[in-house]
Amino acid sequence: MAARAGAGDRRWLLRLVIAFAFSQAAVSMARPAVSYRALALGADERAVGVIAGVYALLPLFAAVPLGRRTDRGRCVPLLAVGAALIGVGCGLSGTAGSLAALAAWSGVMGLGHLCFVIGAQSIVARRSSPAEQDRNFGHFTIGASLGQLVGPVAAGLLVSGHDGAMGRTSALALVVSAGVAAVSLTCLRRIEAPMIPAGTTAGPGKKPKRRGKTEPARKPKSKPGKVSVWRILRTRGVPSGILVSLAVLSATDILTAYLPVVGEERGISPTVIGVLLSLRAAAAIACRLVMTPMIQRMGRTVLLTGSCLLGGLLCAGIALPVPVWGLALMLVALGFCLGVGQPLSMTTVVRAAPEEARSTALALRLTGNRLGQVAAPASAGLVAGVAGTGAPFMMLGVLLLGAAGLGVRSTPRDPAPAPATPAPAKAPETPEETPVPAEEGRDRR
Repeated sequence: MAARAGAGDRRWLLRLVIAFAFSQAAVSMARPAVSYRALALGADERAVGVIAGVYALLPLFAAVPLGRRTDRGRCVPLLAVGAALIGVGCGLSGTAGSLAALAAWSGVMGLGHLCFVIGAQSIVARRSSPAEQDRNFGHFTIGASLGQLVGPVAAGLLVSGHDGAMGRTSALALVVSAGVAAVSLTCLRRIEAPMIPAGTTAGPGKKPKRRGKTEPARKPKSKPGKVSVWRILRTRGVPSGILVSLAVLSATDILTAYLPVVGEERGISPTVIGVLLSLRAAAAIACRLVMTPMIQRMGRTVLLTGSCLLGGLLCAGIALPVPVWGLALMLVALGFCLGVGQPLSMTTVVRAAPEEARSTALALRLTGNRLGQVAAPASAGLVAGVAGTGAPFMMLGVLLLGAAGLGVRSTPRDPAPAPATPAPAKAPETPEETPVPAEEGRDRR
């Protein structure tokens, strides 16, 4: 298994956050651009919902096998494959000339994003001690929020609907997002701790010294494949973490996919829509920067439940015909609430799952996310076609309220952290003398 880095060295986390920020910026730039390109190709609200759902369809079936694979090996190759697939999906979405092709390449983009996220989350889980998990997962998700901050603004600046140019400008935004995804490949060096070969020794902060011939990396004693999915799902805390994550990500996803549709209906320009989506992401960054003091003051369960409750009310409020400034205030507050859910659901799942199957548990969480990303946009498309573009946000409000209710009932409560006290100094141990037989003792004398 990978060696854990020293407690004071967190450069790996900074590099991972930067790589995640670029990959997420590419996806966040491409998602609204895909919606605008679909509208330019003649799609209605239902078709936009179906295309947004296909983004999560391939990941829905691939998450658990990828998690099993990650439990048994290295994570960085999965990150590289994910960044490459994001770039390919974005670039070819820009050249798609039909809704079917656009949906297919959107699915490739979603598969790449899944690969990247599973590998990245597994690295954070492996390299963080229990006391560091909330902080490190919070800082890790700042990368996602940075990408969600920059991506929609860039898409809004590039996409223009004037004089029938939306088809061309949305294609340009998708090609640019492919280039942004490629940048994340340059940030993947020295993110994962090196595997320790058999027959080597290493002290803290030192490189391992070889003892003779190099052997393959040691396999973990436990067999992660033996931990059944059913056992993981029955563990207290895992289902609530999955549902909270599903609800939060569905809200973020439908906001990204359907706010452009709301903007078109209300006469809000793509540039303003991009700014509104970025305000939500900026609020999520602010939330994650103060995550640790909020947990210490309120407790993990109260914070998670309260943020879902308030987020549900704010989601329902977006359906109201409020002015742009009112929409901006609601999105800032909603971004702060939704910013709590993702890192705390990661910590909840990692702490509850068996240690030898943490990557699989995180993959199950991502499976729930993708299930929500398939079902929620498709359901939102049907609801929007019947009841208008504001109805999907009412649906999200109900989903978040349900997640708040389950979270307060089934999330395990952590004991209050004990104050750190220095360990008492141990007296130097004196080796016990080996008893000497009487005859041998006489010979020595």
